[in-house]
Amino acid sequence: MSCIQGAQGQHYYGRYVTILSMEAEDLQLLVTRVMPYGKYKGRLIADLPGHYLNWFAREGFPGGEIGRLLALMQEIDHNGLSGLLGPLRKG
Repeated sequence: MSCIQGAQGQHYYGRYVTILSMEAEDLQLLVTRVMPYGKYKGRLIADLPGHYLNWFAREGFPGGEIGRLLALMQEIDHNGLSGLLGPLRKG
C-alpha cells in the first residue's frame, strides 16, 4: 500500500494518496463529469448521494479517473464541503 507523509508528519495510506495528489481541475470535473454506469448513471458526480459515495469508500473505488473523482467527492461530501462546488457549477 502506498504511503505519503503530510506536512505535519501525518501518514496517509491508500485512497488518501489519491486525494492529496488532486489537481485543481479535478474540482471542475466533479461538476461536469457524469457517472458512466450503475444506479446513478448520467448524474453529475457532484450530485451523487452520500450513501452511494460511502458505499464505494467501504467496498473500494474503481480504478482510473472515475475512481479518483468518486474518492475526492466522497471526502468532500463526508466533510460537509459540497457547498464549495457551487461557484464552479455553470449557471
